[in-house]
Amino acid sequence: MLRKFGKSLLTFFTTVAAVLVSSPVVFAAEAIPAGDSYAKVIFSVGAMVGAGLAIGLGAIGVGAGIGRAASGACEAVGRNPGVQGKIMMVMLVGMAMAESIAIYALVVSLVLLYANPYTKYFLAG
Repeated sequence: MLRKFGKSLLTFFTTVAAVLVSSPVVFAAEAIPAGDSYAKVIFSVGAMVGAGLAIGLGAIGVGAGIGRAASGACEAVGRNPGVQGKIMMVMLVGMAMAESIAIYALVVSLVLLYANPYTKYFLAG
């Protein structure tokens, strides 16, 4: 058991290291402004990390919510198969509401990356 967990952990960390060292990460350096000011670099990196956290945490929450809705619908249909149509309709509406949260998270991350309102204060020449 411990040996299997160790192999899984080693595989996970090796994969993470490979992704971090790969070339797409290097090409992201072009998005960071060049210059003397570290404030510009810190602001740009902070915006990128914030965008990643926004969409990542948003997607985790949405996945959990949709999974819970589907689980509840399956249990309800199992208890009373006669009302399957009504349960499916309510479940799909609930899933659509949960998906809207993922879209909001995507919008927030895109605003942080491309239309950040604080850019003029930090990146103004």
